[in-house]
Amino acid sequence: MDMTSAFTLQVRLDNVAIVTIDVPGEKMNTLKAEFGAQVRAILKQVRENKEIRGLVFISAKPDNFIAGADINMIARANSAQEAEQLARQGQQIMAEIHSLPIPAIAAIHGACLGGGLELALACHGRICTDDPKTVLGLPEVQLGLLPGSGGTQRLPRLIGVSTALEMILTGKQLRPRQALKAGLVDEVVPHSILLQAAVELALKGRQTGRRLPVRERILAGPLGRALLFNMVGKKTEQKTKGNYPATKRILEVIETGLSQGSSSGYAAEAKAFGELAMTPESQALRSVFFASTEVKKDPGSEATPAQINAVGVLGGGLMGGGIAFVTASKGKIPVRIKDINAKGINHALQYSWQLLDQKVKRRHIKAGERDRELAMISGTTDYSGFQHRDVVIEAVFEDLALKQQMVSEVEQNGAPHTIFASNTSSLPIGDIAARATRPEQVIGLHYFSPVEKMPLVEVIPHAETSPQTVATIVKLAKMQGKTPVVVADKAGFYVNRILAPYINEAMRLLVEGEKIEHVDNALVNFGFPVGPIQLLDEVGIDTGTKIIPVLEAAYGERFSPPANIVSAILNDDRKGRKNGRGFYLYAVKGRKSKKQVDPAVYGLIQSTGAGKLSVQQCAERCVMMMLNEAARCHDEQVVKNARDGDIGAVFGIGFPPFLGGPFRYMDKLGAGEVVAILQRLASLYGARFTPCEALLHMAEQGQTFWPAKKIDPESQG
Repeated sequence: MDMTSAFTLQVRLDNVAIVTIDVPGEKMNTLKAEFGAQVRAILKQVRENKEIRGLVFISAKPDNFIAGADINMIARANSAQEAEQLARQGQQIMAEIHSLPIPAIAAIHGACLGGGLELALACHGRICTDDPKTVLGLPEVQLGLLPGSGGTQRLPRLIGVSTALEMILTGKQLRPRQALKAGLVDEVVPHSILLQAAVELALKGRQTGRRLPVRERILAGPLGRALLFNMVGKKTEQKTKGNYPATKRILEVIETGLSQGSSSGYAAEAKAFGELAMTPESQALRSVFFASTEVKKDPGSEATPAQINAVGVLGGGLMGGGIAFVTASKGKIPVRIKDINAKGINHALQYSWQLLDQKVKRRHIKAGERDRELAMISGTTDYSGFQHRDVVIEAVFEDLALKQQMVSEVEQNGAPHTIFASNTSSLPIGDIAARATRPEQVIGLHYFSPVEKMPLVEVIPHAETSPQTVATIVKLAKMQGKTPVVVADKAGFYVNRILAPYINEAMRLLVEGEKIEHVDNALVNFGFPVGPIQLLDEVGIDTGTKIIPVLEAAYGERFSPPANIVSAILNDDRKGRKNGRGFYLYAVKGRKSKKQVDPAVYGLIQSTGAGKLSVQQCAERCVMMMLNEAARCHDEQVVKNARDGDIGAVFGIGFPPFLGGPFRYMDKLGAGEVVAILQRLASLYGARFTPCEALLHMAEQGQTFWPAKKIDPESQG
């Protein structure tokens, strides 16, 4: 075992003991099972030294206190009992901290999440810095778990049950001021005096806790509690559709602690933690977490990325404005927008201003920070200032000749090393680079709309793109706060290619007479954040359907939409939310825009709206089209592996995270079962459902997309 301890004890002259947390060789402090003995040994020393008047926990990391418990521990547990034992160990350590005869204070700077917040809750006082890096939360629910080291019991007693429920059920993270207001921390101080303030708090002796607000006291009583849990339970069920088993258990465990006392509560928490750790949902959510962490670390190519000091953006539309915003705001890189007229530039600048000003209003940032970030964005109608851009991102109209012209203009007006990255959703990157003098510096960088919200980007090298160009663009995407997946230069790339057959199938269901809301509800029940028809309205029907002919030309019949439906909708001036009418009508009343199905659509597409299929049948048809196409993409190496394919689908189109992504889901069903379902659908609805060769082969050989789990040598002993 590693002898360099993650916890070191030092007693100051004023007899306050400082415990410094610094996990060796890691950027983040995470709690591991083997630290239990180290903490116990330190607490024993503290108890034995009668001179010590107080204890402060502080991190030596520059930007995190404790980011949570090490999730690998859970993966190594082979049964619910083993996972329950992990929770009990955590609870026991926290109880030992809490029962110290002297005040223990948590001095928090940076991320204080999960097990980290549970350790802080076990202390008698908490102080945090006013730094934007400081956040406090219990995000376990996002991994299909609940806080297992006492969090479900200590948080409600400290801040009140309704605030605690909101935090634990959603994984919501509080910023310093919010934490102070909620009573989660006792003080917020500048980073420079964190230790000093914590020492002073420790020397004050035990404080009586603050009284909870009246509302929270009423809700903790039997009657208020019954009402609150009933209401929250209904609301949560509505949101999760029963797909996230952790939320139900969180409610049960917190209620047990409040009605039967904390020792029953702790026992219920550990038991629920153990059982949840074994659910397929938690395993899938953890696999998504690990896969996204790996993707974020993946450099994209062996080459060393170039320095990125300045970025240019061509086109001041919605995409260009969003790209400029994330470059300046997240990436802290100066960015210059070029548009043909000043109106476009003003529009893009205004877009950033609104997003930043919203942050000021919500008190996420100060006005000075907003102005500094805005000052990093400039605009021009010519190429002035472009001779110093390391990367130019093109977000102009989807027109091949125009994009080729942009390449040659950037080659003339940029630096010899300038990389040209095209945000195209449908044109092959090889075609855009066809006339370039430096094709090795041309690459695709496909963002999803709205850019500031969607976490995924597709990085698309063509045959001649250099490894250094790939590495540089992957690095830029990460600086912008995105998760980049490198995909092949084939029509539709990956995300749109698996999305198109899914949306086409939803359109077929409408033509066959299913109701718009019935189809959307079917897929929301399956686990998607919005249904396919609403998605088309959100993206814009004109924008969303532009790629269909491109895919049809490349892959033939199976990408054909049902005849005339798209033109019938568009000819009636329906573009979706952006012009207030699509399949739904968006009446803007005051601030909130209400949406409702427009029955006139049924006449336009000659449908009765008297469909006979169940929600399961509707969902199955749309999802199976997507799975079959995903299997083809894997086989054609459009995505490098199942990991990239799962992350692309979960982050790019909201494929249900609790299923782990299309490839995890197909592995769970088994290739044989996937083939059988597709063959049944093909016999009922036509050849587009015919399972692809790769799936037939996998079914014969009993193969999976994800390699079978290898035993991790570290997990032994």
